[in-house]
Amino acid sequence: MKHLIEIARIVTKRKVRKIEIFDDHSLRHKNSKFNEFYEALRANKFKSDRDAAQHLYGCSPTDPKYRQLKSRFRKRLLNTLFFLDVNMPSASNYDRAYYSCNKDWTLVNTLSWYGAPHTAAQLARQVLTTSLKFQFTDLIVNCSRILRAYSAETGDENSFEEYNNYISEYTHTLEAEIRSEEIYQRVIINYNLPVSKKPELADQVQAYCETLVNLSKQYSSPVIHYNMYLVWVHRYEMEQDFDAMLEVCEQGEKYIAQNPLFEQESKLITFQTKRMSAYLHMLNYRDGRINAEKSLNHFPEGTETWFTFMEYYFLLAMHTENYINAIAIFNRAAGHPKFKKLDSLIQEKWSIFEGYVNYIIESEGKTNKVLRLHPQKGFRATKLLNNPVLYPKEQRIFSVLLIILQILFLLERKSFSGLPERIERLKKYANRQLRKEECHRSIQFIRLLQQLNKANFQVEEMSNTEKYYASLKSQPFFYRGIVSGLEVIPYEILWKRILSYLK
Repeated sequence: MKHLIEIARIVTKRKVRKIEIFDDHSLRHKNSKFNEFYEALRANKFKSDRDAAQHLYGCSPTDPKYRQLKSRFRKRLLNTLFFLDVNMPSASNYDRAYYSCNKDWTLVNTLSWYGAPHTAAQLARQVLTTSLKFQFTDLIVNCSRILRAYSAETGDENSFEEYNNYISEYTHTLEAEIRSEEIYQRVIINYNLPVSKKPELADQVQAYCETLVNLSKQYSSPVIHYNMYLVWVHRYEMEQDFDAMLEVCEQGEKYIAQNPLFEQESKLITFQTKRMSAYLHMLNYRDGRINAEKSLNHFPEGTETWFTFMEYYFLLAMHTENYINAIAIFNRAAGHPKFKKLDSLIQEKWSIFEGYVNYIIESEGKTNKVLRLHPQKGFRATKLLNNPVLYPKEQRIFSVLLIILQILFLLERKSFSGLPERIERLKKYANRQLRKEECHRSIQFIRLLQQLNKANFQVEEMSNTEKYYASLKSQPFFYRGIVSGLEVIPYEILWKRILSYLK
């Protein structure tokens, strides 16, 4: 009862009149500006404050009524975070426990601050028990500090020593976890850098890997083990050693299987997605498909990570010329109800995938009856060919991919008159806008098209193509989710296709 008395005393003095959150009850009020704002955000309608202010009030983002709404809306969203449903079927026990313990830890701090030490200590013991089970090192140290202080005040020497021992033991583990996080973050900082920009990076990453192995031998912390596996995966991916990358992913998944208590959904999804990336680069469709069938059972369908995985799966099917399966993967992803709520960049990427899918249907359908049975509703090649292709600068690679797609459709339809103008546009991209280190393969492919244009599309009149093709082959396809490296169909295959139209 004394705990209830303590809590009631704090709530009575400091309670708010109304707790503003977004729940099913509040969202029934369809005429509310809060709900209008919320639903528009969910539907991905706003890109900026200017969009939101114009939509909600027809005003500028500096208008007081919009600024006040935004401030109150943000507060309501933050309040709602304390009432999330952590019992979703896809959530692991580890994820649920971590959220619940951190929420309770906030309550422990609140109770301590407002003078309810008995209740704070009781709740801290509960958090500590769960944290010891799941190895939440930061919470173990924090709760032990609260409980050590409480033991000192109540004169409980045995408890004082118990909590002091926890602090001594787990402080070292926490320091090791922080070191492992630092190493992982240092690798992530350099993950997308071209190797030529930082030649010493390989030696640094190798040293990081060895440090993490040593830490994992000293401490059983799941944080350290996960960071170790992730750093090794990133190392081999950066080195393009995909066999070794697959092996580390398997070890990471094995660690999860052997330690189900520490299973984290996000880490499992990362390992499975990296495996799909490795299969893509190895052009191993058979094992990639097996991995997909197994992994998709773990993915919360319709999430951003699910769409990322489906992207790698789609590209694997396209790159290995398993076109019927590629179409099925595309339809499953693009037809998902949550597709329209994705970030516009992701939607645009899938829109380009749609164009290549339809090109394959048109070009291969002549000899493949099964492909002819997969017409894409709503797609019009004439609309694509009339598209002026005006992407912003940061999405320039989309422009390149779409213009190449237009060239493929024109060749398929034997409409050669529109080719020179498009190749000239690509030439300007290659000369002025594409960075050589990021877009080497795209630039070399454009150079090949230029030679074709110079020869007036007479294959026997072309020159220097061996040089550019060799340069293209010198850097294999390498895609890590950065659009500058995207190839819906590998350039080597596209070049052969283009030549076949002209023979």
